[in-house]
Amino acid sequence: MKIISHTNNKLLFFFYLLLVSVPAHVLGECTCDPEDGDRDKSTALKYKLGAIASILVASGIGVCLPMLGKTIHALSPERNVFFMIKAFAAGVILATGFIHVLPDAFENLTSPCLSETPWEFPFTGFVAMMSAILTLMVDAFATSYFQKSHFGEKSPAPASVGDEEKDGEHSEHVHVHTHATHGHSHGFVGDENSASSELLRHRVISQVLELGIVVHSVIIGISLGASESPKTIRPLVAALTFHQFFEGMGLGGCIAQAKFKARAFTIMAIFFSLTTPVGIAIGIGISNVYEETSPTALIVEGIFNAASAGILIYMALVDLLAADFMSRKLQNNARLQIGANVSLLFGAGCMSLLAKWA
Repeated sequence: MKIISHTNNKLLFFFYLLLVSVPAHVLGECTCDPEDGDRDKSTALKYKLGAIASILVASGIGVCLPMLGKTIHALSPERNVFFMIKAFAAGVILATGFIHVLPDAFENLTSPCLSETPWEFPFTGFVAMMSAILTLMVDAFATSYFQKSHFGEKSPAPASVGDEEKDGEHSEHVHVHTHATHGHSHGFVGDENSASSELLRHRVISQVLELGIVVHSVIIGISLGASESPKTIRPLVAALTFHQFFEGMGLGGCIAQAKFKARAFTIMAIFFSLTTPVGIAIGIGISNVYEETSPTALIVEGIFNAASAGILIYMALVDLLAADFMSRKLQNNARLQIGANVSLLFGAGCMSLLAKWA
């Protein structure tokens, strides 16, 4: 019994040392000082300039590709291929929010480099949640405002049942089910008004989506531009090039459905294409004074990343995926539905895989 007791004491002592030494070892490796041994300003600058060129070209091609539907009939918004491309791009945007941006926000706001935790609850999740809620509010109010300003008093009002029987044109009736009364009412909605309402909705979606993409694109651009480690920048160049290309496809698909005029489309495309390169240029300019492990940089980046993640997740799920996957065209076509689901998973998988390098 003494031998067993002595052995147990040794095991307990060993586990105690293990529990004490492992956290100490982990904390010992986590330093907030910049890594000096891996710095090479001249080589890093070459990679940064290459990143500006490659990301600018990839962003431009990605956002303009869905617009080729005017010349390439297979890519027009009415074709099935467009649904597949848009589902793929929505998967990319969703994975960007969940896999790339949100984990970075958690890492920034829970970093051991913050001497004192400025909050006592999961602030990252709170910012992302509030960002998604505010996006919903902006989305709803903007849609309502544009519809009222566009239709004015011509907005179709519900008609009575007697009027419907007199008219007899039941092909134009729109059935609105009210689950509280388990009944339904009828209203006359012209094809022109319905198309205009849908067009306004697509325009609001494209503008709100671009806002969310621009926020995190600038942040990742600044982070890359401020880095002076070629070892860190090298894999980021390729990863961010693909990242911006796929995101551009998603945004371009929304812009294509919104049917903006050439001037408005050009402004939105240029604005998206320049965000990350401008962020890199800003990072290069402040690289001498910027410290990515400083409390101010960590908090600012963390809050912006969390807000951007909330916007991207909301837009991908509500405005891109739900709108298309619940549409009549997809619901009535089993092959298209399967293809869209496969494209969604493939897009999310590709962007998730890129997290290995960026």
